[in-house]
Amino acid sequence: MADASRWPLRRIIIVSLAALALFLLAAVIVGGMAMNNLGHARDTVVRRIDPAMQQALRLEAALIDQETGLRGYVLGADENVLNPYTAGLRKQHDTIEQLQRLLAGMPKTSADLTRVVEHADAWRTDYAQPTIAEIASGPDAPPTMTVEQGQALFDPVREALAVLDADLNNARQEATGTLESAESSVNGVLIGIAAAFAVVIALLAFGLRRAAIRPISRLAEEVRQVSLGDFDHPVGQSGPRELRELGADVNVMRERILSDLSAVRVAHAELDTRTTDLERSNAELEQFAYIASHDLQEPLRKVASFCQLLERRYKGKLDERADQYIAFAVDGAKRMQILINDLLAFSRVGRIVREPVTVSCDAVLEQALANLADAIERTGATVDHEDLPTVSAEVPLLTAVFQNLIGNALKFRGEEPPKVWITARRDGDFWEFAVADNGIGIDPEYADRIFVIFQRLHNKADYPGTGIGLAMCRKIIEYHGGTIWLDTSVESGSRFCFTLPVIEADIDQDKDSDD
Repeated sequence: MADASRWPLRRIIIVSLAALALFLLAAVIVGGMAMNNLGHARDTVVRRIDPAMQQALRLEAALIDQETGLRGYVLGADENVLNPYTAGLRKQHDTIEQLQRLLAGMPKTSADLTRVVEHADAWRTDYAQPTIAEIASGPDAPPTMTVEQGQALFDPVREALAVLDADLNNARQEATGTLESAESSVNGVLIGIAAAFAVVIALLAFGLRRAAIRPISRLAEEVRQVSLGDFDHPVGQSGPRELRELGADVNVMRERILSDLSAVRVAHAELDTRTTDLERSNAELEQFAYIASHDLQEPLRKVASFCQLLERRYKGKLDERADQYIAFAVDGAKRMQILINDLLAFSRVGRIVREPVTVSCDAVLEQALANLADAIERTGATVDHEDLPTVSAEVPLLTAVFQNLIGNALKFRGEEPPKVWITARRDGDFWEFAVADNGIGIDPEYADRIFVIFQRLHNKADYPGTGIGLAMCRKIIEYHGGTIWLDTSVESGSRFCFTLPVIEADIDQDKDSDD
């Protein structure tokens, strides 16, 4: 139940992100409202009141042009002087349309504009239009109303224009104050959002550090202590549910490691014991090899020598069965010498370590062919090969591999003279060699058996030997890091394949060429 009371890390992160998202949403809404108020106040000043004041000035100029043009026309009765009146009248109509659009929603200034229009219409109706008509009908007759009376009738227009200008100025001052207040509100909102954002981030950081980061760091430190080898140190379980479960899993793993480590220590102890036994066995084997190479060879040579003396001295003097017994003794002694020598050679592979050298396989093959020169001449064999690569190996051992494989091809030959083909190809980081012949071949079911020491497939009377050659080849090739096998896919003769590692220089050269 204690674990169930803890929030999982996923919920902590989701709640933190949700709180941050809600704050950002509220900040966007409040900031948007403040910016909207600021934009509305700016539009009121810039796009309505200021253009309205400019249009009010144009309206005043248009009305004054009408009054001035009419006064000049009254004094001079010249129609050209009446042009400002006509132009001012057109300008008045256009300006009034603009002002009505700009002052929509501003009842006080709209009423001021209406009064200006009413007084201007009254001036034109009561004075301007009758005066123009009287002058146009009779230039010599004086007009009914004097210029002074016309100016008196125009004074209400001036007063209405003054009121319109004053109200527009007052409206601009109010709008400017609203704009400044909106700017202050925006600045205050932005400062408040920034401060609140900093507080929210600090709270989230503190909460995440306390709820997640600190337990993670503590768990990492304890796991690191265990990883350094202190498997007896228990891992604490605190923080979110996932961390507590992870701590429990690490403890289970730690206990399993302790159990496995105990088993490994027992195994190491047994391995040390067996290693000691193996070292003693190897020492005894070396001692046996020494005895076989020195102590056993000498009496065996005596047996063989005296058996041969008996054969030379008493052959034909005793009965036929005695001659046969002596021949069996001589042959057994000779085969025992060969068997001991082969066994010693097999035991020396990998035990007597020589420094490997970089050598051309062509040169190794030439040495093997030189060793087999008599057998090749006797059997009439031909040995062909393509250019062979350079490898790193112990030359005597690699020579023995080629010599054994080619010697088997000469030994297990068919009716035709032996033919041997030796090839090599690159296969990744290995060279794959193949030694093929046209001999009697090997049944695929014996593909593994032929590499076992002293295993023979034929009678020793038909094919002499101890059956150690292929076992020697396999031990040498595996000692050099390769493998050897019988290619069971050939239909006639036999084909042995083996691999040897590519030397580092060739691998580096391949990498440079790829780059």
